[in-house]
Amino acid sequence: MLKWLGRQTLQMTSALGDFALFTGKSFYSSVKSRRLTRRIVRAFYEQGALCLPVILIVGIFTGLVLGLQGYYVLNRFGSDGLLGTLVSLSLVREMAPVLAALMLVGQAGSALAAELGIQRNSEQIAALETMGVSSHGYLVAPRLLAALLVFPLQTALFVVVGLWGGSLSGSLLLGVDSGIYWSAVERAVEAQDVRECFIKAATFGLLTMSICAYQGFNAHLCHSASGARAVSASTTRAVVLSSIVVLAADYVITSFLV
Repeated sequence: MLKWLGRQTLQMTSALGDFALFTGKSFYSSVKSRRLTRRIVRAFYEQGALCLPVILIVGIFTGLVLGLQGYYVLNRFGSDGLLGTLVSLSLVREMAPVLAALMLVGQAGSALAAELGIQRNSEQIAALETMGVSSHGYLVAPRLLAALLVFPLQTALFVVVGLWGGSLSGSLLLGVDSGIYWSAVERAVEAQDVRECFIKAATFGLLTMSICAYQGFNAHLCHSASGARAVSASTTRAVVLSSIVVLAADYVITSFLV
């Protein structure tokens, strides 16, 4: 048991070190990378425009559910006028950055891991390195730099759509006065809440895209499978690990900022 525990600890420490070096090398390589702006724009499209529908759909239904459940909870205490406070703070502080990050991981992150895994198996990454092109700077760095801005923007959109969903659920369906709802939203949300939301979103974006890129980039190191199965395994592992990291990082950041 002690040998197994020690072996697992060493493997985990080694993996964390490799991941940190991978992320650091990607950012360092971006300094010397050519045509970086063009590839960042493409990453904006992949993480922004392509993920926009899922952000809008999940955001509106999250707001509708929060408005519905929040109304019935507050109605027990005669506090219907606080529905805007409940919906806004729930979205800004917790649900918007977490759910937006999970949706982006499911679409953009999985696509990134699969793309890099296929490029590794087809030796495209090896070809780039043979030609003297930094694969970290060319393939990974633009995605990480784009995520630092795209994730906060998508989270802000999630919040706006979710607030409108809460308004529709509370005002149109349950009879809460719309003016009272939006007035409560304005009073409840402060600059500190918005700052915490953006910090979480940027952190989640950096961590999740780094994990997805790392898993896809090293798909050839998968011992349990090879070829297409290795790509599938690395993509699945990237999504699972990213989801866990989002929830763990959310707790750590909240514990420091509350």
